[in-house]
Amino acid sequence: MTPPSPSATPSPSETRPPAAPADRTEPPALLLVGHGTRDEGGADAFRDFVESLRGRLPGVPVGGGFIELSAPPLADAVADLVGEGVRDFAAVPLVLVSAGHAKGDIPAALHRERLRHPGIRYGYGRPLGPHPNLLAVLERRLDAVLDPADRAGTTVLLVGRGSSDPDANAEVYKVARLLWEGRGLAGVETAFVSLADPDVPAGLDRCRRLGAERVVVLPYFLFTGVLPDRVVEQSHQWGARHPEVDLRVADVMGATEELAELVVERYRETLRGDLRMNCDTCIYRVSLPGFEERVGAPQQPHHHPDDPGHHHGHSHHHGHHHDHGPHAPHPHGADGHGH
Repeated sequence: MTPPSPSATPSPSETRPPAAPADRTEPPALLLVGHGTRDEGGADAFRDFVESLRGRLPGVPVGGGFIELSAPPLADAVADLVGEGVRDFAAVPLVLVSAGHAKGDIPAALHRERLRHPGIRYGYGRPLGPHPNLLAVLERRLDAVLDPADRAGTTVLLVGRGSSDPDANAEVYKVARLLWEGRGLAGVETAFVSLADPDVPAGLDRCRRLGAERVVVLPYFLFTGVLPDRVVEQSHQWGARHPEVDLRVADVMGATEELAELVVERYRETLRGDLRMNCDTCIYRVSLPGFEERVGAPQQPHHHPDDPGHHHGHSHHHGHHHDHGPHAPHPHGADGHGH
């Protein structure tokens, strides 16, 4: 990372080690990092979720803070844990996609805390999605507004936050495809509420042009906030203009058991240094609806007649070996920034 400019360098009082108890020898602290929201309900949901994790990891210090907009700021969360004697952190970004916050803003904020608290160390975990746990929650939110028997006649519009990072937007499209696979829906389309096209009205227009008579808008958000509220508002405005379409709007995912399990999984990955390529949705590792028989299946090669080693017995080995190991180090490894 480029060294901070002199104006950004913390003052001596900021960098002085706090008068803290002896360094802890327990496992590294779990530090959840959120973006922040102007919606107090969304901020409360984050804070309550952090509190709920404290009982899930006995002996592990747990804290959480935001990089902007909401309290507590990340700086306070780190300072509180340092005051308890914590020197090692596993930071898990509580974000769904690898957009700018996960790739740059949060690592930069963590680096700043290292300057303020010399001697602390951190490993940086992966964002949460895509993951089967999240797909399970999305499916449950869908079922809350739609009888599963009506899926074949229903199109879902999955609405993500939107990003200027095309890779992050592509992840939302991947989630949409995974949600469609094996669940009997007429289709799953994608839209974004900010920064990227198609926006919500354009996404709903596409569903209608494709012949959808029933559409469920499914927000791809963890907690309530300004943007999820905008999704609801824009959806209802569109529905008022198109009464011929049976339009329903599902809830955000929320602080579910699946989300807590996923955060713990990301924490443990970070401790192991197992910040691998995304294999969470690989059909050879994870049982996905409609592809259950693929889990653990041996990989066979394509048989090319010009291959000098070709034999008609077809006993070749495929170059794509799905044990997924070993993996290259994750660019967000310990103390790293990546991207």
